[in-house]
Amino acid sequence: MKYMLIGLIAVVAAYIYVYLAYVKKYCRAALRIGFWIPLAVLAAATAWCTRNFNFRLIYFLTGMMSILFIPLSVFAFISLIGKCSGLVWKKTVRPVTYTGLAIACIISAGSAYALIFGWRHVVTKETTIYSDRLPEAFDGYRIVQLSDLHLGTYRSSPRTVRKIVEKANEAKGDVILFTGDIVNFSHEEIDPFFDELKKLKAKDGVYSVLGNHDYCIYANQGIRWADASKTKVIEKEKAMGWHLLLNEHRYIRRDSSKIALVGVTNYGKPGYPRDGDLDKAEAGIPSGTFKILMSHDPTHWRSKVLPNSDVDLTLSGHTHAMQLKFGNFSPSKWSYPEWGGLYERQGQALYVSTGSGSNIAFRWGAWPEIDIITIRRR
Repeated sequence: MKYMLIGLIAVVAAYIYVYLAYVKKYCRAALRIGFWIPLAVLAAATAWCTRNFNFRLIYFLTGMMSILFIPLSVFAFISLIGKCSGLVWKKTVRPVTYTGLAIACIISAGSAYALIFGWRHVVTKETTIYSDRLPEAFDGYRIVQLSDLHLGTYRSSPRTVRKIVEKANEAKGDVILFTGDIVNFSHEEIDPFFDELKKLKAKDGVYSVLGNHDYCIYANQGIRWADASKTKVIEKEKAMGWHLLLNEHRYIRRDSSKIALVGVTNYGKPGYPRDGDLDKAEAGIPSGTFKILMSHDPTHWRSKVLPNSDVDLTLSGHTHAMQLKFGNFSPSKWSYPEWGGLYERQGQALYVSTGSGSNIAFRWGAWPEIDIITIRRR
């Protein structure tokens, strides 16, 4: 809420500046009045969303912000720099202003792509991780990681879910691991995609854990409703043939060798569900066993896994890279030290998927991804 308020203040300030600097000076009365209509709509829609959450309205607000208000704010900022520089050298005003306009147009066009196509632009990423502790029988073991499907977003694009399933199966992984957040708000989001997700197949099966959204706490229907909906999420994942790990582990075997697959319920920052119990999940695993941990929130790795466990590879999701990435940079890094890709420390590795789905229908650069992770013996 605090960030939303700061963002609105910035937008209003930019709007006032553009009005005073350009619209009032160059436009007729009708256009001057019409200029304020989008801002009034944004304020009304934002006020409504604070009381009555509506996914379509959120999508509309995302569109308005990314296509209109953010580009306008960027233009206002650059234009202001140009006018300030003009106090020293007048010839800089026009080039700086046109540069700001060009940048704003690029942002607007890119945002339009992100809203219409980006959240459906599924890509495949391949990564190789090396370990001295991996049994020889598992050298070259292929993991297909899916994460953060947020199925409610894809009601209007079921073909995207079908594409994700097809690409995951085409990867021919030894195992498919889903690291949480199958829904946005409710177990009912699974129903239109139940048969499709049931088609996910791998030699060693499909395993999953719960993410924070799978607790169904964001629908604001009360604790009893959320608990009942979470139970339904669990039941439906199991009915699809997935092996849901709730603070427990399973072994995957190759001849006389085995590795442990460990799964915990969500353990995130304060404010998120934190009932993940790593000690319970690892209990009984023989010392020296190669371990793969599925934990939805990557902050679990730094806070609990590194100081308290010898887990070899942790797989997480959750960050989505804020669904916004420019090359190797994402603003998500300001909230999460480990926000996307591979991280290693003292022989322990963390791989963070930036998500196979989208909780808001917008992705720019951080496209929906299927991660193929090959583990090799060093």
